[in-house]
Amino acid sequence: MTRFQRSLQLWSLLVSAARERRTFTYGQLAEILGFGGAGVMGTFLGPIMFFCKKRGLPPLTVLVVNEKTGLPGEGLTTLENVNTDRELVFTFKWFGIEPPECRDFEAATDG
Repeated sequence: MTRFQRSLQLWSLLVSAARERRTFTYGQLAEILGFGGAGVMGTFLGPIMFFCKKRGLPPLTVLVVNEKTGLPGEGLTTLENVNTDRELVFTFKWFGIEPPECRDFEAATDG
């Protein structure tokens, strides 16, 4: 499975989490994907972050947090106010937009 296919899987999980007003830890997502640890999650979350930024969407990756701090990882966020941005993600109508495809993540990452 490619990096961007994994990003697409995570997109679906995060959109559902937004609707339910919940977050995931990096470890929880790693477990769902069947990985041994959370250290590689940035590889798959990065394309989602870049896609949201490029499309002017709320930063969906704000819903993925460190288990100890409850905050998104520094490398995956350009957020200035996590709570405000998280609320934007929670209230955005994610199911009202056309979902991305793998090539959209790739284009956002390369661009």
